[in-house]
Amino acid sequence: MTAHFVPPLARTLPALVLEAAQRHAGRTFIEDGDTLIDYADLPARVLAVSRGLIAHGIAPGDRVAIWAPNRAEWILAALGIHCAGAVMVPINTRMKGAEAADILERSRSRVLFVVDRFLDVDYPAMLAGCRPATLEKVVAIGACGDHADLDWAAFLAAGADVAEWEARARAEAVRPDDVSDLMFTSGTTGRPKGVMSAHRQIIQAFIEYVNIAGIQPGDRYLIVNPFFHAFGYKAGWVTCLIAGATVLPHPVFDAEAVFRRIEADRISVLPGPPTLYLSMLAHPRLAQTDLSSLRVAVTGASTIPPVLIERMRRELGFKVVLTAYGLTECGGLATICAADDDAETVALTSGHAIPGTEVRIVDADNQPLQAGEAGEICLRGFHVMKGYFEDAKATAETIDEEGWLHTGDIGTLDARGYLRITDRLKDMFIVGGFNCYPAEIEAALTSHPAIAQVAVIGVPDERMGEVGCACVVLRPGAALDEAGLIAWSREHMANYKVPRMVRFYDALPVNASNKVAKNELRALIRVPA
Repeated sequence: MTAHFVPPLARTLPALVLEAAQRHAGRTFIEDGDTLIDYADLPARVLAVSRGLIAHGIAPGDRVAIWAPNRAEWILAALGIHCAGAVMVPINTRMKGAEAADILERSRSRVLFVVDRFLDVDYPAMLAGCRPATLEKVVAIGACGDHADLDWAAFLAAGADVAEWEARARAEAVRPDDVSDLMFTSGTTGRPKGVMSAHRQIIQAFIEYVNIAGIQPGDRYLIVNPFFHAFGYKAGWVTCLIAGATVLPHPVFDAEAVFRRIEADRISVLPGPPTLYLSMLAHPRLAQTDLSSLRVAVTGASTIPPVLIERMRRELGFKVVLTAYGLTECGGLATICAADDDAETVALTSGHAIPGTEVRIVDADNQPLQAGEAGEICLRGFHVMKGYFEDAKATAETIDEEGWLHTGDIGTLDARGYLRITDRLKDMFIVGGFNCYPAEIEAALTSHPAIAQVAVIGVPDERMGEVGCACVVLRPGAALDEAGLIAWSREHMANYKVPRMVRFYDALPVNASNKVAKNELRALIRVPA
């Protein structure tokens, strides 16, 4: 353990709120514009949300969803849900109404906290036409408008009749192995599945993260990664709660705005994608800007040249630069580098298994492989999900009888136990840090009246890393062009899923099993180097 870090005793998020309020009183937990919330004041603010939920009849184990960008109310809502003994369901802000409604319906969420407007989109209105019957209350964070049931202030006021001791008793009744959140992911293929995580798993994993990264009380943590993702939620504000750091939410990734905030807000912890640091290093005002507050960076999600790690240390002043690997099914953290690893190790590997967990590489017959041999990455330990929500079949396909989680990623382990990600078993591709699953996008595109058949593949893109290319066979007599399909897609799916390229074919290549031969498609449209 670092000299700065004494891990909390709490093993539930409600207990962590109460413990952090004692340990870090006088420090700011959330700094969001004019909103400043001291650790000491956090329990009352969080329990006010719990009281509103209890007043609405939310019982332990019920699901409550959040559909909003990074902001103070997101954290208060999430912790209020946890303290009420309920299960928090985060929803991607890039989703369209029908996509969010699908998650709300399948999770049977009873209450939704939703931003009123974000990036000129009216979120409650987007949901209004497809709101599931199981959703009893829509609470607007902001103005209520025509499509929400009540606003944030009215929701909190409704909890005034519930005594704080009742909410506190509910919080204290939460157990470490209770489900804390239900995060929907497409896993390795197809329709999103709800990953069930427990309180103990989050806290134990991110205690290790705080310790390895050396995050300290009083650190100022700019959270650019979205709260609906494990990187912004668990490796973000939960990590701050464990360490006694200050959360500074940042709602939209904009490299220029982030660059300005480092100096203005004295940011010390700044995780993000490699593109963030590359843009900082290329900034024309780099030499004139005071970046001396920066200390800890955590990155990943794409191949990183060792020179970038060296430059981040030398030119941006980071004392600690780490890469890590995780997926929703293991709570977001499986492996991480050590703070003193050399630049080549940090750039070319994703580190070693966190304490209390194991990583192994297996062949197609599920037999362990030797160091340096490529195969499927499997994980085992306390951090492995409790399972997919109401989907025993998918759970059994992902977690084997010995407790190993099969990730669908391909990699190698070196003699030190450091993991290198080399490929993917499935066809998933990553657009600007967001996982895209062709089967899910293909299902949406097939509903277009002009499309007879479609296959989606990822192709390299200089700015986004990868983008989707839709390979389309039209129905006889139908007319459709690339611009038309892209425009249609923007109306029907999250922006990161929208294909950036469309190619039309008379027929798609197939293999001996009559399945689309995606390798042949990739060869047909490969972008020249």
